[in-house]
Amino acid sequence: MTENPEPLANLLTDIRACRLCEAHLPLGPRPVLVADHRAPVLIAGQAPGTKVHASGIPWDDPSGDRLRDWLDVDKETFYNPENFAIVPQGFCYPGKLDKGGDAPPRPECAATWHPTLIPMLPNVQLILAVGQYAHKYYLGKRRKKTLTETVATYLQYAPDILPLPHPSWRVQGWMKKNDWFEAEIVPHLRARVAALLEESR
Repeated sequence: MTENPEPLANLLTDIRACRLCEAHLPLGPRPVLVADHRAPVLIAGQAPGTKVHASGIPWDDPSGDRLRDWLDVDKETFYNPENFAIVPQGFCYPGKLDKGGDAPPRPECAATWHPTLIPMLPNVQLILAVGQYAHKYYLGKRRKKTLTETVATYLQYAPDILPLPHPSWRVQGWMKKNDWFEAEIVPHLRARVAALLEESR
């Protein structure tokens, strides 16, 4: 039986018209996400940066290049909505912190939209929880005291969730200190994603 995509399409229209946090968004609202009921992998990140806000294309920045390298997929594969749903914790650029770096995702976003949206992705078999905000949302009390410990104990969350660090430029230093990530987890990630994409064809 074919899944009816109309309710999801209607919800995405509502999300893209959302103005709930408008007063708090320095660049104004521009919800950025990708969701298709056929996708076997959900990429759950933080919130768009300024480049993604400008283009309207998720992970359209150096962080996205690093994430695609971790996944070992090209842009065509990555942006095919039948492969990856891309649903961050916040759909709009949240601004900067006073001390530098992007502000956390607006809390209203996930609370308002995710409880309805995520169940409309019935074929998702793997959630890639990218960064600490996604860890908190998807792992709750199961996450460890630090991001490093959470990522290192990834097998505790298998097979449905795989916690990853955020692939921003800051992760380069972290990866040098934690060489097990590239040696063990990246190959595991690539193999798992490749198998799921193959199965979904």
